[in-house]
Amino acid sequence: MQLDAQGNLKHFLTLDGLERSLLTDILDRAEGFLGVARQAVKKVPLCRGKIIANLFFETSTRTRTTFELAAKRLSADVLNLNISTSATAKGETLLDTLRNLEAMHVDMFVVRHADSGAAHFIATHAAAPVAVINAGDGCYSHPTQAMLDMFTIRAHKGGFEGLTVAIIGDVLHSRVARSQITALNTLGVAEVRAIGPSTLVPARSEEALGVRVFHDLRAGLRGVDVIILLRLQHERMDGGFLPSEHEYFHLFGLTDKRLGLAAPDAIVMHPGPINRGVEMDSSVADGERSVILEQVSNGLAVRMAVMSMCIGTQNLWLHAAGQQPPAEVGDV
Repeated sequence: MQLDAQGNLKHFLTLDGLERSLLTDILDRAEGFLGVARQAVKKVPLCRGKIIANLFFETSTRTRTTFELAAKRLSADVLNLNISTSATAKGETLLDTLRNLEAMHVDMFVVRHADSGAAHFIATHAAAPVAVINAGDGCYSHPTQAMLDMFTIRAHKGGFEGLTVAIIGDVLHSRVARSQITALNTLGVAEVRAIGPSTLVPARSEEALGVRVFHDLRAGLRGVDVIILLRLQHERMDGGFLPSEHEYFHLFGLTDKRLGLAAPDAIVMHPGPINRGVEMDSSVADGERSVILEQVSNGLAVRMAVMSMCIGTQNLWLHAAGQQPPAEVGDV
């Protein structure tokens, strides 16, 4: 569903089933878009004349803003649907909303929804030329977040082979963790560790997700090269998964002392938003090993790459660059 007959992206819904070469292609293309932010005019014409609609049925600040800015840097026209005042809030079905937007000749839908599978549903029912990007659905998938995290890891580590990556926190409810684990295993890291309480990292995760599970933070942190912390997904918890946030920090919060168990050059990541004093100390979040703000900056380049690929403008790029991604996309 995500690929056309030539193997190019037409939707970006999940990382499941995508080849390593395609993920690497996304990272390589994003590399070229980094230079756009350094230009006097922070725009390239790859999506000029295209209309991109942000359909955020779930609250978001960072993801929605970066998708909007990425679309504008590609010179696309952006339509932000205000769900609280949209027709869906008045009883219109999601499918009817989709048909009305298609009638406005929208070229791409960027979808965030609280229900797993919503982006797949829209992609299944969207008219053939319309591309769909999943900006996070339920507990299932958040592929662009995972790819910007992979971009950040590659920038600091040079590659993925031989790396040990620890993902700490609420793996059970995290769509980000699922996409990260898929990407890391596809790109060939040595080991992915999932660390957290048994209520949030079930033992079956080892077989279902392809990770090594630790319920002891100190044991799980030893020697790791990359640490990815996750937010506690309270909005998706319908029971007593934790005694308290204080108890969680006592057992699984990242402090400078605990960070010392990792490799000396280990980096610290977080998809945001950060809950200081719950997932980590402020000294770690703001420390020299933190690359959290870099993740945000890299998110723009990665989302520009994915959007341009899905909307079909990558062919313009390759033609202008003689079949190779340019060092600076702004030269196109």
